[in-house]
Amino acid sequence: MRKKGKAASSNTGDRKIQQKLISSGSIPQHIAIIMDGNGRWAKKHGLPRVAGHREGVNSVRDVVEACGQLGVKYLTLYTFSTENWKRPQREVAMLMRLLLKALRDETDRLRKNNVRLNVIGDVNALPSEVQAELHDAIEKTKDNTGLTLNLALSYSGRWDILTALRSIVRDAQQGKLTAEEVTEELFSRRLSTASIPDPDLLIRTSGEMRISNFLLWQTAYTELYVSKTYWPDFRRAHLYEAIADFQHRERRFGLVSEQLRKQRLN
Repeated sequence: MRKKGKAASSNTGDRKIQQKLISSGSIPQHIAIIMDGNGRWAKKHGLPRVAGHREGVNSVRDVVEACGQLGVKYLTLYTFSTENWKRPQREVAMLMRLLLKALRDETDRLRKNNVRLNVIGDVNALPSEVQAELHDAIEKTKDNTGLTLNLALSYSGRWDILTALRSIVRDAQQGKLTAEEVTEELFSRRLSTASIPDPDLLIRTSGEMRISNFLLWQTAYTELYVSKTYWPDFRRAHLYEAIADFQHRERRFGLVSEQLRKQRLN
């Protein structure tokens, strides 16, 4: 009975924190996360690297659930970069198996929690079995109307920009576009994130101070938050800290504070 009481108390406390965040300021519409530190977490605990990746799945589950409860519209997770293909073949194979298992284990939970799954990146580079499981998960959750969970798989910002550029060049060669028609808006529509807004908040775990080729175009005016916590230890409490910090930022988008104040008055 005590365990149930503690769980109920914890849930009540969590709801209070969420309500406080919601009433304190704007909740980011789109949060992106660089999930870093799995290997160092495993090493710290004297475990093989795979243990860090496995525990990281629990962090994903908790953060996805919390984002959905807070009303976040989009959550983009840097799951596997194009550079990650350069890792030892054994580790890459293990990561693909773990991804496959996570998709099989979590899809029903996503569907029940009204989460829509999406993927960005060079999906054709993934093993066929993973592609099939991704397609199945996306199909099963396509009608959900809550949080959209974007998995960045075989993704990099430079890949995204080059892919967009190639499509524009092809259209120009076919006479469908002129140089004058290539605007920021058009370019954005050619990116893999064309259907979603740019991130409001980018969180990086493990204390590293870089964006590692992630959403390079899209994060031009994104607020950055670096947590020293390794991803396997990152839970909703850390997410709340990042959002609270975001709510105290003044997002100027190249303007000065006085201009922003005048815009609010108007």
